Amino acid sequence: MISIRRRMAATASAFMFVALNAMPAFAADAASTAPLDEGGLGEIIVTAQKRPENLQATPISISVMRGEDLVNRHVTSLLDLGDGAIPSLKIAPFYSRNSALIVNIRGIGVLSDANQPARDQGVGVYVDGVYLGRAQGLGTALFDIANIEVLKGPQGTLFGRNTEGGAVNIVTKKPSGEFHVNGTGGIGNFGSYKAEVHVDLPAFNNIALKIDGVIAHRDPLVKNPLAGSEGFNRYDKRGLHVEAFWKPSTDFSADYSFDISKDESTAQYLNLVAPGTNIRAAAATVQPDRVRTANVGVPQRPSVGNVEGHRLTLEWEAVPQITLKSITSYRKLHQTQFDNGSASTSMSTTPAVLAPRGFTGFQFARDSLALFDQNQWSQEFEAIGDVGRVKFVAGALYYREHVSDNAQAFNTNTFTDAAGSTFTAVLIDPATQPIDRASHVTTRSIGAFGQATWTPAIINDAVHLTGGLRWTRDSKKGALEIVNNALPVTRAGVVGEIGLDASWSRVDPMVNIAIDLSRDVHVYGKWSTGYRSGGANARSQQYDPFDPESVSIFEIGAKTEFFDNHARFNIAAYAGSYKNIQVDFVRPFETGGIRTTRTTLSTVNAPGTGGLHGIEAELTVNPLEGLTLSASYAYQYVRIPAAVNPYPNAAGVISTLAVPVYQTYTPEHSASGAIDYELPLNGFTIRAHVDGNYDNGYYSTAADPRYVGPGNPTNILQPKTDKAFVVNGRVAVGDIAMGGSDATITFAVWARNLFNEQHLRYTTVSPTSGQGGFFNEQRTIGAEFNIRF
Repeated sequence: MISIRRRMAATASAFMFVALNAMPAFAADAASTAPLDEGGLGEIIVTAQKRPENLQATPISISVMRGEDLVNRHVTSLLDLGDGAIPSLKIAPFYSRNSALIVNIRGIGVLSDANQPARDQGVGVYVDGVYLGRAQGLGTALFDIANIEVLKGPQGTLFGRNTEGGAVNIVTKKPSGEFHVNGTGGIGNFGSYKAEVHVDLPAFNNIALKIDGVIAHRDPLVKNPLAGSEGFNRYDKRGLHVEAFWKPSTDFSADYSFDISKDESTAQYLNLVAPGTNIRAAAATVQPDRVRTANVGVPQRPSVGNVEGHRLTLEWEAVPQITLKSITSYRKLHQTQFDNGSASTSMSTTPAVLAPRGFTGFQFARDSLALFDQNQWSQEFEAIGDVGRVKFVAGALYYREHVSDNAQAFNTNTFTDAAGSTFTAVLIDPATQPIDRASHVTTRSIGAFGQATWTPAIINDAVHLTGGLRWTRDSKKGALEIVNNALPVTRAGVVGEIGLDASWSRVDPMVNIAIDLSRDVHVYGKWSTGYRSGGANARSQQYDPFDPESVSIFEIGAKTEFFDNHARFNIAAYAGSYKNIQVDFVRPFETGGIRTTRTTLSTVNAPGTGGLHGIEAELTVNPLEGLTLSASYAYQYVRIPAAVNPYPNAAGVISTLAVPVYQTYTPEHSASGAIDYELPLNGFTIRAHVDGNYDNGYYSTAADPRYVGPGNPTNILQPKTDKAFVVNGRVAVGDIAMGGSDATITFAVWARNLFNEQHLRYTTVSPTSGQGGFFNEQRTIGAEFNIRF
């Protein structure tokens, strides 16, 4: 493995050396011998360092999805970026729930379950500078987006906690102060439709107002045979956003934003891909391919999420060199999470359980309801300035979050014959069922940060030295209220709630050296750190706290433009360490000193140090007027040390066998490419887009280090998901003038997964139950029109 790493590092270094030495001369030769069309690639502005900057001059690895890119890919929510549009970014539903999203960058983000109050993800998601604290609510419809910036690698200095893998920085379009209307409506297969409208109103008394509304619907992708019940994987998304921008003078502005969303979706369907050793009911047919209809009908209800938020951003240019900024935000969400998508894998059992009546009376189809309530308040102050040869940003942040949850699980179906071919199904009222687990927690975080870039008067101001530091203190106070339908029991045998009262302090530094080799060639070397906050596992028995995990990465990169700004090539290579990794362990359930076969999960910081390294490259070329070719690639490798379950088994014996732990949602190789063409004609413009997205598979389950002993002699190795190659496309005829008005209309057709490619996006295996899996979504197509004036 060490030799492989060395070869990869040597390859990356050689590649970068050749590129950096060849490109300036290559660009000069091309410019002098091959006249190119005017125009070229436009400048992309990002805010990764808390100020607007040219992407090419920002010395960190960033990928950007612009608003037009989202339209071309028919992106409704962040979940639609899960097809691999940005290779080092992986977004996926939490198990079958479209309402909670897993977000990974460079293989860092979440190893197992972050769908609970006192655990966090390792990638921060921000909208207009406001951190979104929960995985729930990330699946809501997107409003009018200017850019989605994906900041790769630890962002602990400027963004703070829970950005060890990176950050997703969403920037919305601001009020313009001029009257504009941009409306889109469309329909598609599976009963889908979408409508959105964005209205800019004329400024009045120096106040500009913008209103955004969006509605998106899709019928189930998998039908439910049970009459009157919801199908699988359908959604309804509705949202409203209002923003007012007040600028009474040239040196002061106030920007207030309010948004409210409703996201209603049903669980995805888990296929029984391959059988296990257990006896299967006759109804439990194996479905190795994607299906249009489930093999068994189950009662199912939609999960409903309601999200709303307020933001107030104040900016004051105190002096020409310094701007003071304040971002105040309050957000809340209420999420119900129903899940009855796994019936096909729960219709088997051992002969002992079936005797003597066979499947008669056997219950299956585990339905569940997880309720989740959260509210958060944050206040950030920033000072952004340019003084002489120093650019700086300094600030402080206060964040408070309160979260509570509870969960219930119950079987809805019962077999009525010995063979397991017929059954009854009952829609159960959760109010009649006991609570399986419940907890609450209040998180507080305070931090102070500073970063400065000094450009010394040497080599024509081509060298830029940056240093940054952030101090953070986190605290979490809460309690585990219920575990396994009963009050928790402490290790001392006391029955009652188990409290959590833990705090951690952290310092995250960053050092960056950037050199402008020419106007169009920039190289940098960077060292940075980040961390994921500590917490406690709400699925555990004693609610033991665990500490933060951290990442430290060295990165080198180059950002280049050539062919007279008609081509852009960026590359980065990185390597680092991964410490105090938060790993889940399955343990037997214990109450009153008696252990049973029922299990819960506990989380500990596994000993040992893991490693991660990779390469990222992006190429964009504008060879002809109107034609843009783009390609990106990521190699990612994450190593997690093998771990031993520290909890005793039912016989009181602690296993000494270390078992592997897999980093989830991390393909080793992934790539994306796109072709965009624009052809202006007499009175209209033709626009065409096609993109292809590939990955070579990944682990979707961490293969939790299980208790190894009687009843489980070996740890089951989990399989990887299938290789994937998904193609999307869009063709539009636009800019068609409407009479003598300023209005224009555009007609377009689009397709996602154009060739109906099939792969397992999630898979897990058990020797007894068999292999289950979620398939990617089948081909969706549609047509839409847009009007602007």
